[in-house]
Amino acid sequence: MIKLMADSTCDLSDAFLEKYDISMAPLSIIINGQSYKDRIDIQPSALYNMLGTLKDLPTTAMPSPTEYIDIIEASIDKGYTEILCICMSSGTSGSYQSALLAWEYFKEKYGDTPYKMHVVDSKCMSHGSGYLLLKSALLRAQGATFDDLVDFNETYKTNVKHLLSVDDLDNLIKSGRLTNVSAMIGKVLKVKPIMSMRNGKGAIVAKVRGSKKVYAHYVESFTTRVDLELTDFIIIGYTSDRTVAENLKLKLQSETGFAGDIHMMQMGVSVGTHVGLGALSMYFFEKGDRHDGLVYNEMSALLEKKNELMKLIRSLKDKS
Repeated sequence: MIKLMADSTCDLSDAFLEKYDISMAPLSIIINGQSYKDRIDIQPSALYNMLGTLKDLPTTAMPSPTEYIDIIEASIDKGYTEILCICMSSGTSGSYQSALLAWEYFKEKYGDTPYKMHVVDSKCMSHGSGYLLLKSALLRAQGATFDDLVDFNETYKTNVKHLLSVDDLDNLIKSGRLTNVSAMIGKVLKVKPIMSMRNGKGAIVAKVRGSKKVYAHYVESFTTRVDLELTDFIIIGYTSDRTVAENLKLKLQSETGFAGDIHMMQMGVSVGTHVGLGALSMYFFEKGDRHDGLVYNEMSALLEKKNELMKLIRSLKDKS
């Protein structure tokens, strides 16, 4: 039997965690000197209700190896013999290293065992690692073996496309989840930034003005980048405002013809601490040969504009 586990930044809903028996090692959130376990001692809605009133930004701490060991031992007691653990990117959290330590401690404690465990550094944030977990659960249900799931995750983890827009970059800058260059660009341009993952860390890949253009960018990115063979569902994430997720879902359904499931899920406490209120995200599998970056996208838009102008000039010449 194959057990799936993760840290709490995977942000999957309770319904999916229960349906597929996915266990989470909780991160800790420190608010005004008080420590809370993510989604155990504090729920996302409670954080978002207080986030705008806090003087100091909450901080987060990775799960301890003990949190993972407790899950490993409980899983073995239930009859699981193989464990796949999918963690948030090692570039943004120590959760991956903590899970590796837990497995080493487990082996030291019990010696040679018939059990197997593999820890995936997902290179993802939030529902990005959740996307891999949900995909793995579906593949497991279809008969995939443990080795199949390991190979799939290690091969396709960097193909999980992340799109994240935030109302304010300050939380991401203070927490170090955004590269210094990307942060500087976003603050100077004074526009709504759209971020993705690059080398396991967040980076700005586009800049737009207004929510409608955020939706349009998400739809265009999906249309041009999606790998439809792998993408049988989309995840839309939100922090404090479910309406923005509902609007994006309607736009995707009406403009892309995507026939798969579109799941809307709230971002959890740990992730919400860093991205702040009003955040909107989307996840799907993209083709492996698509480049994404702020300069690249700006140049592509400029070239497209020039091509449109050249078409206009040619048409005017033909008429004269």
